[in-house]
Amino acid sequence: MRCPKCTSIEDKVIDSRISKEGNTIRRRRECLECGNRFSTTETLVREGLIVIKRDKRREDFDREKLTRSIRAACHKRPIDDEQVAMLIEDVIDILEAQYDTQIPSRAIGDAVMERLSRIDQVAYVRFASIYKQFRDASEFIDEIESLDRPSA
Repeated sequence: MRCPKCTSIEDKVIDSRISKEGNTIRRRRECLECGNRFSTTETLVREGLIVIKRDKRREDFDREKLTRSIRAACHKRPIDDEQVAMLIEDVIDILEAQYDTQIPSRAIGDAVMERLSRIDQVAYVRFASIYKQFRDASEFIDEIESLDRPSA
């Protein structure tokens, strides 16, 4: 791992901690050249996931694309990076269990919306507005009102 301060690749691991879910490891490192301490995170590399788009096109699952869309919905909301990372891991775990390697994009959006609605309703509405492609303010209002109704 390259030191962010001096760019040396010589370091030692001081501490390792496994996340509560067990799917990431956080490592505290110390550069042997300059003494700078920094943290890294290791996650499981998931290969071979294919997203089936609404128009039936297929493309490789892009974790960064999902992360960007969730972060955009959570912008300036009281949601930290760890909550976003956990949300993404939860979504991927559930989708892999349900769909194996070919995942409909609709299932991804629905899973994200379900979890965002529990974390932050504003982030949920922001995500839903793009995912559901709202055309006017009345669709926003309907979605917001649906948050207040108990689900069946």
